Amino acid sequence: MEALLPALALLACPVGMGLMMFFMARGNRSSQADTTSTGGAPSTSPDHPMSVEVLREQHTRLGEELERLETPPATKSEPAEQR
Repeated sequence: MEALLPALALLACPVGMGLMMFFMARGNRSSQADTTSTGGAPSTSPDHPMSVEVLREQHTRLGEELERLETPPATKSEPAEQR
């Protein structure tokens, strides 16, 4: 009876990990089917590639955002006071 407790503790980790993997894979399959059937976000799977127009729009938007982030902020034309 005393040896049963450590054996159960050793088995709890792999069994729990296996159950988590099973339920996570099951959840991913059902959520993936929901998004493709409801017409949610554009799918990036090989079966349904994103349209060229959507990719061009994203490219333009990201380019503008990069340019905005890379330009240095406007500096004041007045010199800072020395203390």
